[in-house]
Amino acid sequence: MIKEFSGINISSHQPEVLVKFYNEKLGIPIIEFDENYDGVSLGFIKDAPVIFIWDERKWGPSSEGKVNLVFDCDDLDKTYKELKEKSVNLDPPTTATWGGKELNFVDPDGNKILLL
Repeated sequence: MIKEFSGINISSHQPEVLVKFYNEKLGIPIIEFDENYDGVSLGFIKDAPVIFIWDERKWGPSSEGKVNLVFDCDDLDKTYKELKEKSVNLDPPTTATWGGKELNFVDPDGNKILLL
């Protein structure tokens, strides 16, 4: 049966832009690189779930809609300021209905990102 969760596929018409956004703007390390930006793996720990970015023009769409990625950070207000300095388009953190602070924005392809 199922033994582990490997990651999430995101197909893109602009995979190089998407890889650079996650790596350079959000600071997610590249674990496996492809010079054609097709099949790039990004993540924090080798052998843990990763984000796989594929060239949609070559392989077709990996899903029927956008995804919602959730990440944890140490200091949401500091992270917000750092992302603004990197020209990421986002609004300030808000307090969610469950009481915690959240920071919502989208990647260059329109996939939702939630920072906690």
